[in-house]
Amino acid sequence: MASPLFFLLLLQSFLVSTSAFSTTSLLNQTETLFKWKASLDNQSKSFLSSWIGDNPCNWVGIACDRVGSVTNISLSNFGLKGTLANLNFLAFPNLIHFDLGDNSLYGVIPSDIANLSKLTFFNLSGNDNISGNIPKDIGRLSSLAVLDLAWNQLSGSLPVSVGNLSSLSYLAITGNNLNGSLPQEVGMMRSLLVLHLASNSFIGPIPASIGNLSNCQNLYLFENELSGSIPTDIGRMSSLKQLHLQGNTLSGSIPQEVRMIRYLILLDFSNNALTGMIPKAMGNFSHLRHLYLYGNELSGSIPSEIGMIQSLLDLQLLGNNLKGVIPTSIGNLTSLVSLLLFDNMLSGPIPVSLGSLTSLNSLSLFDNKISGRIPPELAQATQLTELDLSLNQLSGEIPKEISKLTTMVYLLLNDNQLFGRIPPEIGNLLNLQHLSLAKNNLVGPIPKQLGNCFRLLHLDLSNNLIEESIPSEISKIFALETLDLSWNNLTGQIPQELGGSRVLEMLNLSHNMLSGSIPPTFDELKSLTYVNISYNQLEGPIPPIKAFLLAPFDALKNNKGLCGNAIGLLHCVSEGQKKSTSGLVVLIITPVLGVLSLYGQFNSNYCLGSRGYGNIYKAALTTGRAVAMKKLNPSDDNQSINLQAFEKYSFLIYEFVERWSLRTILSNPEEAAELDWDKRLNIAKGLVSALSYMHHDCPSPIIHCEISSNNVLLDLDYEAHV
Repeated sequence: MASPLFFLLLLQSFLVSTSAFSTTSLLNQTETLFKWKASLDNQSKSFLSSWIGDNPCNWVGIACDRVGSVTNISLSNFGLKGTLANLNFLAFPNLIHFDLGDNSLYGVIPSDIANLSKLTFFNLSGNDNISGNIPKDIGRLSSLAVLDLAWNQLSGSLPVSVGNLSSLSYLAITGNNLNGSLPQEVGMMRSLLVLHLASNSFIGPIPASIGNLSNCQNLYLFENELSGSIPTDIGRMSSLKQLHLQGNTLSGSIPQEVRMIRYLILLDFSNNALTGMIPKAMGNFSHLRHLYLYGNELSGSIPSEIGMIQSLLDLQLLGNNLKGVIPTSIGNLTSLVSLLLFDNMLSGPIPVSLGSLTSLNSLSLFDNKISGRIPPELAQATQLTELDLSLNQLSGEIPKEISKLTTMVYLLLNDNQLFGRIPPEIGNLLNLQHLSLAKNNLVGPIPKQLGNCFRLLHLDLSNNLIEESIPSEISKIFALETLDLSWNNLTGQIPQELGGSRVLEMLNLSHNMLSGSIPPTFDELKSLTYVNISYNQLEGPIPPIKAFLLAPFDALKNNKGLCGNAIGLLHCVSEGQKKSTSGLVVLIITPVLGVLSLYGQFNSNYCLGSRGYGNIYKAALTTGRAVAMKKLNPSDDNQSINLQAFEKYSFLIYEFVERWSLRTILSNPEEAAELDWDKRLNIAKGLVSALSYMHHDCPSPIIHCEISSNNVLLDLDYEAHV
């Protein structure tokens, strides 16, 4: 047994060492922290206002052991801005915890951190601008349990020395600019629970040694440039709960060994280049909740064994080459919230069993080859907010039972072969925001009940056989931004109430049989940016708002008689103008040009210019098409001959060419500058083509005799017309 003298000597030695630390090391630590504070910006200094005096153990963010040695520097989310260059880590030999995450630090990580042999926690994540390489000697931090450098600007490779971090349980370097391949030494960190290397630029294969991380629960390697096949050794990571490999260029098939990871909760192999079939063994994942295999090149059918994963919440297989029918066993996944199978080559009918998915929010099957009818049983999935069956081969009528899906927000049935009437019960879907029934064979009227869908933002019923008039009840949808009723058989007038849709941005009523004038209430559609009313029987003035005034002629053409200050339309004739031109005769030319009203069109407002034989005017057919008319001046010599063919006036009608003559453009420096070499060559080709036609292709050859820049006209696309 040791004598009391021995303990007395031991205590004296301890007091001497403590005294020595207090007089030297403590002073060194204080000076180091003061120096680092002084290097920060002024605002950061104000956040560290408590850093005064000789004892840092009393400062905010600083903790010490019993002898006064700093063990903890915790200043995360303090708004600090500066570098670590003036923080001498050698002054803190007993530092255990260092946390400066979520600040605004920049610069490099000092290499002398490798000397902190007692450090267990090191966090610089979320500073955004810490750059440079990870110190090569970081593997000397043998006590380190947590290393978090995520969301910075670190570059270079992952040092092989990380394999020496045998105590490390958490490694996160996500969201940097690291590159190079993943070293085999990664597999030496056997204590790892979380390995987070996502969102970098790592290349090459996933090292087979990763299978040694048998304790790892979360593996994040997504959004890199990893290639090659998924190593079969991944099946040895028996503790994995989350496996994220998405967003790489991994190829080959899904290894069968993945079935050995029995406690997996999330598996994400999406957005790679994986091929082959989905393994049937995936049915063994009794704990799996999220399965993401989308955006690959997987083929074959969906294995029915997937219906055995009772815990599954998300099944996303979209964007592959899957064929065959949707297995009815998917109806067993009663916890399923999201079922996304779109953009494949699936065929056959929609399984009636999908109606059993009473927790389902999103069902998207678009862009497949699914046929048959829409099963009314889908209405039993009462939690559906999104149903997208578009771009398939569905036929039959839209089931009225769909109205029971009162939580529906998106209902997209476009591009199918549906027929029959639109069920008025759709008006019960009060939460609906997007409804597209376009490109089907629907008939009958637009249900008035659609006006009850007051949250609707986008309504597309185009390309059907819908009849009768537009119901005024549509105007009750005050949130409507897009309305497309084009390519139908709608008749009657545009309801004036539609002008009350003050947030409407896109309106397409083209290719119908609408008649009458555009309601004056449309003058208030200030939010409208796109409009198309072509191919109807509309007449009268267009609204004086930007969407109409700037609309291309194709959006207004082929109507009965629209007018206004827009391309291709005549200016509307006021009552005063009508009286001043009352002596003109209304001439109707049929059948080649269609009905053309000249009433008021020889007014000076429409005169484009003069030539030797008369003035040239801009006019419009009643279809809305613009033409150029040359009103001929009768000469004394041929007046009697002219009057044999024309009762009052003689004139020629030409195609209206928007840019006028080549001479006009060449004489304007700004417009001439637009004529680059490609345009000039195109004009020359057009001129040669026209002459060739006159000389060789006409029944009777024509010799022009007066080719000049005056007689070469250019349209909006700089195509030449003689």
